[in-house]
Amino acid sequence: MRIVSMALITALGLSVTACGSTTANRSVYSERQPVVSKANFVLDLNTGAGGLSTAEQNRLSGWFDALDLGYGDRISIDDPSYAASPVAKAAVENIVASYGLLVSDKAPVTEGYVPAGLMRVVVTRTSASVPGCPDFSHRSHTDFQARTSANYGCGTNSTLSAMIANPEDLVRGENADGEDQAQASKAIRAYRDKKVGGQ
Repeated sequence: MRIVSMALITALGLSVTACGSTTANRSVYSERQPVVSKANFVLDLNTGAGGLSTAEQNRLSGWFDALDLGYGDRISIDDPSYAASPVAKAAVENIVASYGLLVSDKAPVTEGYVPAGLMRVVVTRTSASVPGCPDFSHRSHTDFQARTSANYGCGTNSTLSAMIANPEDLVRGENADGEDQAQASKAIRAYRDKKVGGQ
């Protein structure tokens, strides 16, 4: 009877060890990290010598409304043959400006080619999400090895992904070129150099 009990305890201990060995995360980093995805939407417009017709401009505006164009979207013009007139490009820029956005200088590579007499407008939309969150699969699991659960960090990372204005900042961050670092740190320097007054 005693031997059977010891064998049973040993078997249970090995099974618990085997179950927990796949999630051996003892750091403060969460297993679920934000994933940034990018999608390109394209619309080919007919261009002429006089630029974009009223019908084409209305079609472009309707397309922007259907996409719910807003902050964070990047708009660019793909015209490899440089056939579009400056008047047509200016018309697109004016419509984009009415949404409070600017036209990017570089257009991403899209599927297919732009036929002669057409100008392609590309809307690039980036989104961030945390796949697999929340994860309550190990809610009742008792761990004695100081390992973080699979759900650790899901709330913080999911909220960050939902709130960030430009999801691309999660990948490469903001560019500091052209910023005056001395001016940016002026308040910190004034605080540190402040003389402490006595009573």
